[in-house]
Amino acid sequence: MQTLPQQMQDKRRTMSDQIMGRIDGMSSPIDDLEENSENLVTQAGVEETADEDKIPGIPKS
Repeated sequence: MQTLPQQMQDKRRTMSDQIMGRIDGMSSPIDDLEENSENLVTQAGVEETADEDKIPGIPKS
């Protein structure tokens, strides 16, 4: 029979492994989303400019 501290440690390890697995699982969809958005920007012909932080109609202070 395991002691309570050992059980708690095992449970923490299991939870940590599950969290890390979920984080690892999210990286591929995020990478795909980033690539797709870059492709859309390229297809739309949008180019980065030095003035990209300007919003039309709102003067810069």
